[in-house]
Amino acid sequence: MLTMTSLAAQNQFGNLIDCSRREPVAVTRRGRPVAVVQSYEDYINAAQTIPYNVAVMISQQYPLRGQAASASMNRHLASMNNAAAQDGLSEADIAAMIHAD
Repeated sequence: MLTMTSLAAQNQFGNLIDCSRREPVAVTRRGRPVAVVQSYEDYINAAQTIPYNVAVMISQQYPLRGQAASASMNRHLASMNNAAAQDGLSEADIAAMIHAD
């Protein structure tokens, strides 16, 4: 993954867009990653996958530590299980979707 400072991204926006069409670009501010710019096609493909959704959920929980992180993760997983059950999905159905090629 390429990396670009926020100042460079601002000053070279066209270059940022061109680079993001080839591979995701991490944008940093004060040396810390703050955003990722990727092509629209890559975004759509990633957004349709369960692992991507789990990665988003984990990144949202990242600031939490210890028991607070565990409790938050358990609440989120329970919410996901309830939503799946309401949609008529069993654990076997979900496992089959995760492992489908």
